Amino acid sequence: MRKAIACIILLLQICFLGACRDKTMKMNDPKNIRGVISYKRSFGDLNDLHLSSAKSIGITPISSREEAESMNGDLVLIENNEYYQVDSLTHSLPYLVPKAADLLASIGSNFLDSLGAKGLNPNEVIVTSVLRTKDDVRKLRKRNQNASDNSAHFYGTTFDVSWKRFYKVEDGRPMQDVGSDTLKLVLSEVLRDLRKAETCYVKYELKQGCFHITAR
Repeated sequence: MRKAIACIILLLQICFLGACRDKTMKMNDPKNIRGVISYKRSFGDLNDLHLSSAKSIGITPISSREEAESMNGDLVLIENNEYYQVDSLTHSLPYLVPKAADLLASIGSNFLDSLGAKGLNPNEVIVTSVLRTKDDVRKLRKRNQNASDNSAHFYGTTFDVSWKRFYKVEDGRPMQDVGSDTLKLVLSEVLRDLRKAETCYVKYELKQGCFHITAR
């Protein structure tokens, strides 16, 4: 009797482990991931386009954090949530105009939906740069002389999303690492579709490792 019970327990354990293995494989068996033909060609919107849109729907450039914090209604505070993570910002502030904040949420939501549809574990995008004040640019130029004093980041319409790093979401399912190259391909599809819908301009930044995005 004991041997029979032991055999049953062993069989149940084998079935459980097999189910977990199958589930993990299904969740990381990518399907229909095409990406874009060329990042540079697909996301080549130059600064003039970003600036034109930023000036038309954004705020007047401000000098300090205190000004940003006082602009209730004109600017929205963006924080870590179920759609994206905000990096430790050293030369920008986590504020966007409402239209840009909605765009960022759409990117994060669409990215998660696309990962699920393609059989990949959930990951969130990471925002690396947002609103820059004149004080921010002055400090940044001490380290980087190429930092622009004519940037769309001044207007609260523009943010950068990393294509190198992503935030892995722990949701109780068996986890298996998904390469950043694969996640980059999926993100590029999301941005391509939003750009085609004329909701944003996108510039592929190779050295900075990000997509530079401005709401339209």
